[in-house]
Amino acid sequence: MDTANIGIGVVSLLVVMALAFDFMNGFHDAANAIATVVSTRVMKPHTAVIMAAVCNVAAIFIFELKVAATVGKGTIEAFAIDYHVIFGALAGAIAWNVITWRYGIPSSSSHALIGGLIGPALAHAGPQALIASGIGKVLAFILISPLLGMALGSLMMILVSWLFRNTPPRRVDKWSRALQLFSASAYALGHGGNDAQKTIGIIWMLLLSSGLMRAGEHVPYWAIASCYTAIGLGTIFGGWRIIKLMGQRITKLKPIGGFCAQTGGAVTLFFATAFGIPVSTTHTITGAIVGVGATKRLSAVRWGIAGSIVWAWVLTIPCSALIGALFWGIGTLFL
Repeated sequence: MDTANIGIGVVSLLVVMALAFDFMNGFHDAANAIATVVSTRVMKPHTAVIMAAVCNVAAIFIFELKVAATVGKGTIEAFAIDYHVIFGALAGAIAWNVITWRYGIPSSSSHALIGGLIGPALAHAGPQALIASGIGKVLAFILISPLLGMALGSLMMILVSWLFRNTPPRRVDKWSRALQLFSASAYALGHGGNDAQKTIGIIWMLLLSSGLMRAGEHVPYWAIASCYTAIGLGTIFGGWRIIKLMGQRITKLKPIGGFCAQTGGAVTLFFATAFGIPVSTTHTITGAIVGVGATKRLSAVRWGIAGSIVWAWVLTIPCSALIGALFWGIGTLFL
């Protein structure tokens, strides 16, 4: 597509939609970084939200744009991308986020975006539009990221319990409260680093497809700064409806458990972002919380609630793909 076929106004509209999705991502997923630190009463909700927002934005200085490259150039073939596809993708992802936020369901904004891309791309150009390696990586980590979070959360809990086996519980509680501030900050950095880059990838895709940017050029710094700022602002306004579900209804957490869950989740996010893998922060922290709870006893985890969350994971990509395809159709008529 060349710029003769797409106006600057349309590009601007889609950039605004992308930033709106990014804001919604922070709003929707704020609880992922702060649920445990709030539920264990280490921090007050508003203080925790501000801390998480600052860390979201600070991630701009830590991570390379590998996740952005995966989303922008590694999921949908260039020939299949036009502004109708990007409109459908963003509208579908935003709509699914609104639905799941409205009902307090901790679904994945990341997978809503990927599903939102898949649906319009299939509707526009068929299966050949999808880059199998990139889509396969995302689908694989639907399973891998929560399992890795679960394993690391469990291992952290076992290790910490062994190290402090002879320490008075009151002292352990005091130390773990301080450590949880560190782990919550680390998780919020990982959240910002992985999730903001997905929106950067969409804007990258838009600028390349519209001819406003060449393949060898670096993504504009205004796009990078805008996306990190948008997710930080979204986190400030936070998804309070999900905090209780993530922090207490899956399993009851003490400060030491919160520290282990957030550390396991943060390590998973840092690993994924370093290798350019777009993962779900929701899946990751849920797996870590389940892993910590299961180290006490399997019955400590409310598996029925965890199971309902898994169903939300399963449905996110197909539902957002369907909604995205519908918006693609609307976009072809009116844009």
